[in-house]
Amino acid sequence: MKLGKVYLVGAGPGDPDLITRKALRLLGEADVVIYDRLIPPELLWEARPDAELIDAGKEPTKRRLSQESINQIMVDRALKGNTVLRLKGGDPLVFGRGGEEALACHKVGIHFEIVPGISSAYAVPAYAGIPLTHRHLSSCFTVITGHEDPQKPESSIDYEALAKIGGTIVILMGVKRLTRITRTLIAQGLDDKTPAAIIEWGATPRQRALIGALSTIADIASEHHIQSPAITVIGEVVRLRERGLQWFDLLPADLLAPGQASNGTI
Repeated sequence: MKLGKVYLVGAGPGDPDLITRKALRLLGEADVVIYDRLIPPELLWEARPDAELIDAGKEPTKRRLSQESINQIMVDRALKGNTVLRLKGGDPLVFGRGGEEALACHKVGIHFEIVPGISSAYAVPAYAGIPLTHRHLSSCFTVITGHEDPQKPESSIDYEALAKIGGTIVILMGVKRLTRITRTLIAQGLDDKTPAAIIEWGATPRQRALIGALSTIADIASEHHIQSPAITVIGEVVRLRERGLQWFDLLPADLLAPGQASNGTI
């Protein structure tokens, strides 16, 4: 039997219109679509009517499938001759385990192709009116995960260097560890008054953006019951949101999604 092929595809950050043309075309051709929790449901309407749809969504406190099970299903379907589309939120190689899944394919001789997507690391702040760089405020940005492998003996992130490098810091998947992360950054020398924002369900009609300082943003997030998915941005660029850049919150409801409206800013 002829082997199939696996496409590791980024769906973008939440707005279904941000998927690439190539990803959308492949979605309409695939025999099997294995998709994550944060995929816009509208995108699944683009799959073939006879395509097998497999929900592989993982939540912070529970999983439908383990990563090992996802890898096995993906490989098994491809070994049977299917074209498999692994549809992942954001970009598959930015904290998306796309590298692990590519290695699983390579190990058994399955051809794969990576289709990059727009990463939530910069798209979600953009939808919240926060540019990660600005020639007067920030000449660089650093993206870190707030959810490292729990089996690591210690964090592999150099918070001392992070506090010194300047620019903008973006934290993905860091809601539960936000207090610890912010306190560590302050202890390593980052000014506790540095502006900070946390954005929940960014680039979707459910988006909420809360503004504070490095020393207060974790408490603000807790007070307003912010849940995953959420992204934290730390740096002077956060101030630009309230200087006129919060465009998405101001869109009319009929431009967001049928039957939904923006939650706006708290």
